[in-house]
Amino acid sequence: MKTLALFASGKGSNADNICSYFKKHSSIKVGLICSDRKEAGVFAIAEKHHVKSLYLSKSLLAQPSQLVDLLNDNHIDFIILAGFLKLIPNELTASFNGRIINIHPALLPLFGGKGMFGMHVHEAVASAQVSETGITIHHVNEHYDEGAVIFQARTSLDKTDTPQSIAKKIAVLEMAHFPKVIEALIEGKN
Repeated sequence: MKTLALFASGKGSNADNICSYFKKHSSIKVGLICSDRKEAGVFAIAEKHHVKSLYLSKSLLAQPSQLVDLLNDNHIDFIILAGFLKLIPNELTASFNGRIINIHPALLPLFGGKGMFGMHVHEAVASAQVSETGITIHHVNEHYDEGAVIFQARTSLDKTDTPQSIAKKIAVLEMAHFPKVIEALIEGKN
């Protein structure tokens, strides 16, 4: 059984989707949900799915060896970033090399990097008036949004799309693809 830790900073829609997808899976489970925000909605998702949760305080994030120990104590095999906004410490990327996965709400390398998350991305996409956007699921390294791409899905845009309509299109792609790509990667099909 491979055990996932989900890291999120917000309401947890992707975490909820992932928990639901793997709830009765034969070889993958969600074992821990972590957030760097005490009031994050993702803690309610953890409670809903009866998954252990952990608050990632500034002091804990500043001592990555302690975080690695906590993850190992919980038998975590993979870390899934599902709307987690902090840069992952180098010690964590080294300890979980090739086993940290992120989803980004645009087609990397476009519209990525520090500060490019959520509506900031959708606003940039709308301003650029590109004909398509999408999601990128990628490995995590020590830099924002620079890890090797695992999967991309696209959606077309037109000049009437707003950041809000783009966000809705991206959410559909995230819900459809993120859990399946995680599963394929862990089971060696990707």
